[in-house]
This record gives sequence, C-alpha cells and structure tokens, in this order.
Amino acid sequence: MKKRKLAVLFGGCSSEYDISLQSAHAVLTHLDPGKYEPVPLGITRDGRWFLYRGPFDALLDDSWHTDERHLIPAVISPDRGVHGLLLVAPAGPSTVYLDAAFPVLHGKNGEDGTVQGLLELACIPVVGCGVLPSALCMDKDAAHRLAAAAGVAVPPSALFRTGEDMALLPQRTAGLTYPLFVKPARAGSSFGITKVDSPEALPAAVAAALEHDSKVVIEEAIPGFEVGCAVLGNEELTVGLVDEIELSGGFFNFTEKYNLVTSAIHVPARISPEKAAEIQETAKTLYRALECRGFARVDLFLTLDGRIVFNEINTIPGFTAHSRYPSMMKGVGLDFPQLLDKLIGLAVGA
Repeated sequence: MKKRKLAVLFGGCSSEYDISLQSAHAVLTHLDPGKYEPVPLGITRDGRWFLYRGPFDALLDDSWHTDERHLIPAVISPDRGVHGLLLVAPAGPSTVYLDAAFPVLHGKNGEDGTVQGLLELACIPVVGCGVLPSALCMDKDAAHRLAAAAGVAVPPSALFRTGEDMALLPQRTAGLTYPLFVKPARAGSSFGITKVDSPEALPAAVAAALEHDSKVVIEEAIPGFEVGCAVLGNEELTVGLVDEIELSGGFFNFTEKYNLVTSAIHVPARISPEKAAEIQETAKTLYRALECRGFARVDLFLTLDGRIVFNEINTIPGFTAHSRYPSMMKGVGLDFPQLLDKLIGLAVGA
C-alpha cells in the first residue's frame, strides 16, 4: 500500500506555540510508519515556515529551528496543481505533493480558520475542522449565540469592544450577577481571562482582556464544575468518555490546563451514567450546530442542580498521548495510533 504523505503543521504565531510543539511531537511519533510518510512543517514564533528534516525530539525543547541543515524554507502553495508544498532550497525551487495536512496549531493563526483556508484553497484535505467551524468555535461570542439557538444553555453575558468608553461598563453589565469572568472573545487557552468579584475590578479586567483581542466577553460564573466530551466524526459521530475537571481553587487557567498544579482531571467523570449520556448528546448537538467535522472537544459546565451549560469548543485541543481528548477516546477503545488513523481517514474519505 502506498504511504500517504501527511503534512504535520506545528509551532505558529500563537501564545500556545510551546503546546503545539508537544502535541505535534506526539502525533509525529505515533503515526504508523507503514501507512504514512510524515512531512513536518514548522512555523517559527516570528512566522517563518520550514520543511523540517531533523529529529522529532528537537520539538520538545524548541531546538528544531536552530540547525539550518535540517531546514528548507517551504510554504503551502495555493496552486491546486501543486497540491502541496513549494520548497525554496538553494539548489532551486521544487514541490512536495501532499495527500493531507494535519494542523497541530493551537490558538490564533492556526486553530481559527486561517491555515484551514489556505489548505482549502489548495484543495488539500484537512484533518479536523475547516474554515467556518474553526472560526466560529474560536469566537466565544459567536459560538454561544449558535449554541443558544440550538437550545443549549449558555452563561448570561455582555460584550465590550475596543474603542468603547469604560464608563459604559456598569450599564452594559447591569443584568449580570457577580462573580463574572472577563474573557477575550478569540484568544484561546485562558489567556487574558480574569475572575472579577466586584464592579470596581471590572475596568482593569476588561483592559487586560483587550490586550489579547478587540472583543471581550463578560459572563456570569457558573456554579458547579467543568466537564468535557471528545467528539469524532463527520456525519456519523463517536463520543469519548466524559471527563471532569476537579479544582481546589481559582479557575482552569493556562497553568492549570497544562501543568495541573492544584487541579485534577477524572476520566470518566464522577457522575451518573444517565448524566454522562446527557452530556454526550449535548456535545453532539453543539458539534453539529457549529458545523464541526473531524474532531473537537466540547467543554461544558455541570451546575450544582444538574443543568448542562455550554462553555466552548476546542477544534484543535491538546493532542499529546496523555491530553484530555486522546484520554477520553482511549476510554472507548481508541488508542492514540488508532485515533490518528480515524482522523486522517475522515479527512481523505477513506
């Protein structure tokens, strides 16, 4: 069987650059070498693109781009006749055909539909969500509006944008009950998020969020805890085990997400089978409502009285072998290499 050439995109101009390297390393080292020829395509923090020919372990300490012998300047060509990479080597330009591409890029400039748009222009199959769902899920405001339209509860919230007068905040948030969470609408991974307990602290929190995005979501804190559900598929959907985030204090910020300093993740969640099934069905409803394809992790709140409230959808969640999404899928019988097979198959129609 002919091996499929799969571009694995990593790095990127994002505050989640380091996490992307960890996820991409896991993907590259778990691909079946009998089925796939990986084509590592690295993007530096400052936006330079390279075909990477060095050892995969160099991604773990971010030394992959330090040895020029392993780097060939390369870009994805939008020309469908190329259907792959344009290499700009000293010996002259050349091309590399791609069967598919897997953007393992978290946050801005990768998870938000930008890279997916380039791949779709080139007619290269994309592993995971395409342009529209990627952009929708990255925007917490737009995602919540669609979730509400689909009949799923969302936190009461208000919006604030760059250029508006901070004096409008009391009027804008008059219908909300403290504590509030102030979030950049399109930053990803908890950057710029502040929990606010009083009106006096609100302007500073909004200013901090505006450093990451021009649109800010101000929403009520939901009493209870966060649960997640991995969803896999296009028309026919597979859901993983529901997981649960246990916090000893504060909220699930960037440090807790990737280091679990004071928090723990339970797979499966410590809830009844009936409630887990309800969460899985809600996750499928949201996945379809936001036009997701391939895979995504749906994050929800479970309130103290048993209500399910939408939080967000991650279209490229953390993807190490021990991350939440693969762990939830492992619980239903899909180990990491099998999961990668399924995802690539969904992209190429196999």
